[in-house]
Amino acid sequence: QVQLVESGGGLVQPGGSLRLSCAASRISFSTNTMGWYRQAPGKQRELVADIVSDGGTTYSNSVKGRFTISRDTAKNTVYLQMNSLKPEDTAVYYCRSENVWTKDVYWGQGTQVTVSS
Repeated sequence: QVQLVESGGGLVQPGGSLRLSCAASRISFSTNTMGWYRQAPGKQRELVADIVSDGGTTYSNSVKGRFTISRDTAKNTVYLQMNSLKPEDTAVYYCRSENVWTKDVYWGQGTQVTVSS
């Protein structure tokens, strides 16, 4: 069955960096859009960044220039490199896949990122 397992979250000081990983099982990057979403307390879940099958990427305005989404096809893993972190980046970060043909969507369990001094 499809599994998305996130890792790499934690506590970091403002201005610091973290790299999140999403290990995907039974998902092909050639037929799935992979995305990172986040949800802060009391707020709706929002798109942070995604990467489509041909490698194209999009970012929310709030993270553009600071975060980078990438993937390693050999490891079937998607990454989110987060630099210059701000307290407002504090949230649970989720990995998501969407099949471009069937529109099936899967979510990971989430990983907590806390930016605080």
